[in-house]
Amino acid sequence: MSKPSDQHSHRKIQSIMRDKKLARLGDAYVNLAYSLALTESKGQPHGVKVSDRVLAEAFKSAGLRSYLGARLSRKDFANASEAILIDAYRKGLLTLDESVKIIKCGTNFTSGIADLLKLSVERLRKL
Repeated sequence: MSKPSDQHSHRKIQSIMRDKKLARLGDAYVNLAYSLALTESKGQPHGVKVSDRVLAEAFKSAGLRSYLGARLSRKDFANASEAILIDAYRKGLLTLDESVKIIKCGTNFTSGIADLLKLSVERLRKL
């Protein structure tokens, strides 16, 4: 991260991750995408709330911890995950169908969310 543009991009991602309003909206998006992935995998409707544990684990697996620093709770990592995903969706960088497919394609749903987070951050950094 030596270039000024890299530093700017890093700060932009940090700002998104810390946005509590985005996280609240992202909570609904993540739950919907996850529920649809589960529904498609199981062949019958499922409506679930994705736990903070799953989201925090996915966030760390995606290698995004450096954006937020130390001494953060599981809830902080979950909120950051939700904020990133909804921001990418709102900016047209990610579709719901794409999110569902990526979640389903992981070795498990947590790894699928990690893949989705990596993709979202990659696309947001290019803006």
